[in-house]
Amino acid sequence: MNEKIEEITALIQERCLWQFFSRSWDREENIEGIMTMTGKILNGEKINLVTPADKAFYSDAKNLAADIQNKMPWISELDKSGILELVEGVKKRLLHITVKKSRNCELNLPNY
Repeated sequence: MNEKIEEITALIQERCLWQFFSRSWDREENIEGIMTMTGKILNGEKINLVTPADKAFYSDAKNLAADIQNKMPWISELDKSGILELVEGVKKRLLHITVKKSRNCELNLPNY
């Protein structure tokens, strides 16, 4: 599973700008929202788009899910719990890279 997590993380780092918003809370919110929505799409769940944020996350998640399905055929071999495990692993990895390990001192400035 770790190889698959790294493969999807690499795809996101290469193709997705939403991971690099200017504040740590923005990054955390985007990673959580988009990856959760991506998991729902990959699992074929019904998605309710209630808020503008839901719609924004869905837009990015739809593109990411399509990229994953096109570039990583092994995704179709995972069951629902496997996809959830994968999504949670990618979330943790992205948060580690883009928030916890980031050297950007402006991520946590309170005056912005």
